[in-house]
Amino acid sequence: MDNSKIRCFVIGALMMFLFVSIKTQAQNVENGKKIYETRCLVCHQADGGGVPNMNAPLDGATNVVGNDITRLVRIIKYGFNERVELDGLYYSNSMTPNPDLTPAQISDVLSYIRSSWSNKATKVTTVQVQQGIKGSQKTSTK
Repeated sequence: MDNSKIRCFVIGALMMFLFVSIKTQAQNVENGKKIYETRCLVCHQADGGGVPNMNAPLDGATNVVGNDITRLVRIIKYGFNERVELDGLYYSNSMTPNPDLTPAQISDVLSYIRSSWSNKATKVTTVQVQQGIKGSQKTSTK
């Protein structure tokens, strides 16, 4: 093969990889939206605004767009049953656990939440979710 054929092959392969990567990311966010609509919307609302004094908002909340992915993973997977302060306001409704969600599904729903409404945070990978679950299992056995 001459250099021009090799160059065309490499460019074509890179374009295909980029297309598949973008399509996969879009599909994951779309999957996350479906999970949100069936599992989260009732309490956190269609606009991510939550319910005052009961269910914390997800739109614009510092904990949601922050860097503590493990905390978010634990809350989704294992639930949360404490009064919580979020951006100066308190919320008291329990978050039900979702033990049946796979790491990929948790990744999808967190990626959707962290990139929806006014949120502009990074997407969450399945590896981050697996590490969060693994880390919470270590701390829960102490």
